[in-house]
Amino acid sequence: KRFFDKAMGANGDPDKVAMDKSGANKAAIDAINAGRDVPILVLQVKYLNNIVEQDHRAIKRVTRPMLNFKSFRSAGSVLAGIELMHMIRKGQFAIDGADAMSFADQFSVLAGIVRPV
Repeated sequence: KRFFDKAMGANGDPDKVAMDKSGANKAAIDAINAGRDVPILVLQVKYLNNIVEQDHRAIKRVTRPMLNFKSFRSAGSVLAGIELMHMIRKGQFAIDGADAMSFADQFSVLAGIVRPV
């Protein structure tokens, strides 16, 4: 319940909440709905978290060998690049002329890197 109170304080009250079949989350939303005129709609899907975990698997696979970074700054830069490449592969960025560009060229355009031709 504390998580939902904090999230709603920062982002406002939602109309609906999608969650997995977690009993604790459902109980917290029910407790919040008890004091509301218009209840928050709860969308429960048993395997909702699987999509997130499947997407996150590739990032975990790539980052595991890099656990020995010397600074948070360098680790953050590398992780941002890995995440950018992952999002390009999934087609989450729209770049003019992306169909004719390789993933590496799209990455260079988005990251602002000038690559030799």
